[in-house]
Amino acid sequence: MPRLNASVLAVLFALGLSGAAHAADTPWNSPDARIDYYDAAGFTVGLQDSSQTLVALQPKGQGGFDFAPSGRFTQRLKDGYYRLGDIDLRVRAVGVDAWSDYSSAFKRAPVKALKVKGALAAADITPSLNGIPLTVSRVWAVDHGQLTLRFTLSNPGKTAVEIGGLGLPMIFDNIIADRTLEQAHEQASFYDPYVGRDAGYLQVTRLNGHGPALLVVPEKNTPFELYKPILDRTNREDRSPVIYNDPMRRGMVFEGFYDWMVASKGFADTDWKGVQQWNETSSLVLKVGETRTIGLRFVLSPSVRAIEDTLAANSRPVAVGVPGYVVPTDMPADLFLKSPSAVKTIAVYPAGALDVVKAAPTKGWQRYTLTGKMDGRARVTITYADGSVQTVHYLVTKPEGQVVADMGKFLTTKQWFDDPADPFHRGPSIMTYDRDEKKIVTDDPRVWVSGLSDEGGAGSWLAAAMKELDNPTPDEMNKVETFANQTLWGKIQVSDGEHQYGVHKSIFYYDPKNMPAGTYDPKKDWSTWTSWSKEGADDLGRSFNYVHAAATWWSLYRVARYHDGLATQGTWQTYLKRATGTIEAMMRDAPYYTQFGQMEGNVFVSILTDLKREGWTQDADTIETLMKGRADQWAKEPYPFGSEMPWDSTGQSEVYDWMKYFHHDDKATATREVILAYDPTIPHWGYNGSARRFWDFLYAGKQSRIERQLHHYGSSNNAIPLFESYRDDPSDFHLLQVAYGGLMGSLTNVDSDGFGSAAFHSFPDAMHFDAISGDYGMSFFAHAYSVASYLVDDPRFGWIGFGGNVETKGGRVVMAPKDSARTRVFIAPAGLWLTLDAGKVQAVAYDPKSGKVELTLDPADAHTPTAYVNFTVTKANARAYKMVSNVTQDKGAYAVSLSAAPTTIVLTQQ
Repeated sequence: MPRLNASVLAVLFALGLSGAAHAADTPWNSPDARIDYYDAAGFTVGLQDSSQTLVALQPKGQGGFDFAPSGRFTQRLKDGYYRLGDIDLRVRAVGVDAWSDYSSAFKRAPVKALKVKGALAAADITPSLNGIPLTVSRVWAVDHGQLTLRFTLSNPGKTAVEIGGLGLPMIFDNIIADRTLEQAHEQASFYDPYVGRDAGYLQVTRLNGHGPALLVVPEKNTPFELYKPILDRTNREDRSPVIYNDPMRRGMVFEGFYDWMVASKGFADTDWKGVQQWNETSSLVLKVGETRTIGLRFVLSPSVRAIEDTLAANSRPVAVGVPGYVVPTDMPADLFLKSPSAVKTIAVYPAGALDVVKAAPTKGWQRYTLTGKMDGRARVTITYADGSVQTVHYLVTKPEGQVVADMGKFLTTKQWFDDPADPFHRGPSIMTYDRDEKKIVTDDPRVWVSGLSDEGGAGSWLAAAMKELDNPTPDEMNKVETFANQTLWGKIQVSDGEHQYGVHKSIFYYDPKNMPAGTYDPKKDWSTWTSWSKEGADDLGRSFNYVHAAATWWSLYRVARYHDGLATQGTWQTYLKRATGTIEAMMRDAPYYTQFGQMEGNVFVSILTDLKREGWTQDADTIETLMKGRADQWAKEPYPFGSEMPWDSTGQSEVYDWMKYFHHDDKATATREVILAYDPTIPHWGYNGSARRFWDFLYAGKQSRIERQLHHYGSSNNAIPLFESYRDDPSDFHLLQVAYGGLMGSLTNVDSDGFGSAAFHSFPDAMHFDAISGDYGMSFFAHAYSVASYLVDDPRFGWIGFGGNVETKGGRVVMAPKDSARTRVFIAPAGLWLTLDAGKVQAVAYDPKSGKVELTLDPADAHTPTAYVNFTVTKANARAYKMVSNVTQDKGAYAVSLSAAPTTIVLTQQ
């Protein structure tokens, strides 16, 4: 391949990172700053001259966009800074206990260039590995039209060597520091792993969601075993590098880099001892004189949606889980496999966690039905005839309804706080809980966590309120209403005066002079900014707090409006008025942050819709005018979802809804595509639909650190607009895959007793759900708000269900919803969206030829004598439906009188 312009200096890259390195130590015209450029397999590839590590990876025709952090190159020249093409190794002589660590990035030495026929560049990199008892060479080449990176490890010694850690650093430009929001979306990328062993891959997606996406796929002998973070420790004395660490500071503007681990047993048996990893860990032994080659390929996918097709086109094994990789025990899942080699065996770990039964193949896909048997993580291992191995990662749960019931009980018993002696008067309430300590968190130095506000403190009571939306019970409603009317109203939220409906930042605060002795644990650090004074806690200026209150009042309104005798402490009018007043107060008392989309802000749209339906025209006009002002501003912005953070994944959901509501469809589309950039579909319960978030353990977790969080509340919140967009265009199956993964991710956080955790710790030294509830309630808000069952006729897989069990009967397709609410159903071929304000769907039958729909409802119960049914057609150009059954209209819906037996109503196309 031609070298474009050898020894071009890195001064061409103007972007810098403050404090990353000292320019005086490595000036732009240093020999180490020289780059050789190559035209290779659809990329412009830049390699540092002295190390042959990768500096630039620019796909052709993308205006200079770079997957690699080339703009930081001159600030990242010193020892310790990683680049693609480095290698990490942990080795020992066979028979020796102690491991020795080596990294080509730790203390660099000039590599020895090698002449390899057809290579872009080749080198013996052993000098950079500082005395390793192996020889290591590296080759960059183009093979069969694809860019490849290969390492050859040889044992020239007299003793066999065990390699217990073999990591290939994945260094892509996920750096947000020193970039505006617009620059970050235009220039940066995020990347996500599929730790699927030989079928594993890494996907790198641009922040704006545009194509192409980059796939890093393994060659032979290069399984993707684990994903190891590259941390940022340095020596305290002189800030010199620490091996396996990159000195670049990790934080809210930089998640950090990762190692693709080919072998990791040397870490699993030491640093991570006792922690269950995603895959069984391994080591490899090089006998005397033995050589092993490992390698990666870099493949471009035209778009995020085309990743599965691109993998298949490149003869990679592809796994598609339907409806995903979270398996309730009453809802079997399907696993579809496409591979160039036949399936030889399938095994499950732990044994008995899943039953796997082979089903009839469909259109080139092998099909297996999986039934969950034991709660918890499960790994399905597929061995192919060619010897390659693929793993798919599942989590088995109780039936969804039982998970939610357990959560509601836990929240209103274990997390119920009613101490009359509490100096902060936080009772009666539902408070943050510590699973390890088995007690309520009453004195966290992050005062909001113990102060019933902000996400980390409001999460528990919001989850309890939203649980009642679809699954109300008398005992739980009594406690939620008691909290809402006695603590939310008048303590957290101002109940009268000029600031009525204003929401305080916290009702717990740090004031040791005026509080009783023993109020604050002296072992905790109360000296930081997080320990607000009473004045700081009383502040009304944080808009995000208002949404939690508005959502709670809205949920209570819906229960009071559509169920008999469950709401006993307030009327539906009171609760709807409080929801409305909370929105108005947010705009009045907390205007600054309203320039951003709010997590849970979708509820504002629902409140406005309900105001219109109830005929509260003046209130509706007020709210619509306030929201339009926000939407009009967002419509002017290229990326209309800023945040108090430099980048965020929590405001996009509300922004999408208002862009659609006010007909800014182009901005709605842009917002949706950005969500798909940080919200992947991957054959792994933890990453599938898991919207990127990596700093909220600092603010709402017990194990407080920067770390990729799996199924933080962003997962289910970002599912809301994806579901809405899918209902507009059911041909876009990718939207449903991602959305459903996020929706179900919310339930993975709830343990067997009903405790809901903030998120899962993905780092290999942890691999557990966080021990405090924190901001989990924001996750359950979105689950309760959007949970539904989807009946789909997929061109590849046929009739399938997301959220329900599907069978065909006499030409009809019947789905029995098993989702946690059973109040919403979407029939994708007809574009028919059915929702219930009260009542439960037992089954829905669809006739594909006539379009006829039969909706069977559960019998009446003591609090639900009437079901309230709504329906609309969301798909463009689809035929409208009409109600055939003789039912009346009430409260803006079709009122269906229920009896002791199931009731069936019929809809037909007009």
